Amino acid sequence: MQQDNAPFLPREVVVDGATHRYQVFVPERTASNGKPPVILFLHGSGERGSDGVKPTLAGLGPYVRAHADAFPAIVVFPQVPEGQEWSDNTAVAFAALDAATREFGGDGDRTYLTGLSMGGYGTWELALQQPGRFAALVPICGGIHQAEGRPSLAVRSVDGAADPFAEAARHLRGTPIWIFHGAKDDLVPPEESRRMAAALKAAGATDARYTEFPDANHNSWDPAYASPELWDWLWKQRRAASP
Repeated sequence: MQQDNAPFLPREVVVDGATHRYQVFVPERTASNGKPPVILFLHGSGERGSDGVKPTLAGLGPYVRAHADAFPAIVVFPQVPEGQEWSDNTAVAFAALDAATREFGGDGDRTYLTGLSMGGYGTWELALQQPGRFAALVPICGGIHQAEGRPSLAVRSVDGAADPFAEAARHLRGTPIWIFHGAKDDLVPPEESRRMAAALKAAGATDARYTEFPDANHNSWDPAYASPELWDWLWKQRRAASP
């Protein structure tokens, strides 16, 4: 099992006979009213492995750790094995989310999805696989197209579409989305997020926002998660009732 990683709790989930470690942050009772919201966080390439701990060490994890006494949401941190992508592990991510939501009494109508870099790609992938599942999406420095030099990294749900951006937007236009990217990103081109934001607008998205940090390189997640405006917006989002 993992070493102590306070304030995160170690958990395991079995998918297709394989055991996968993940971590969960559970808010203080005084930080939320009733059922707490739930965030599923998808890490980047550097946090792949099998220890279950690395996903808490970059991106949302450090922010939650620094604000643990007041952060109001359950946060679930699944992990991708070495050499794989989120597109290979969507079942693992959903299984961890389901298990943590049941165990800690999370609010299914206020369940949010966010990820950075490889996890930004994963955010689009998981949202497209279950388009009615999440109340809001926050993809950070991710993309849609196959990444240059890494053919396995792409949003496979729309990979064969004539215009994958338009196809993704068609399915997700009803979900509130806030995209973040750094203008100087030299790993995932900001054009990926610009094109996705434009596609959402063209599709008539109800609430699609795009923030580009002019001085940020690939690390646009620290300024994104440090934005009070993001959290003010996110906590207001609730999954729409089925017609």
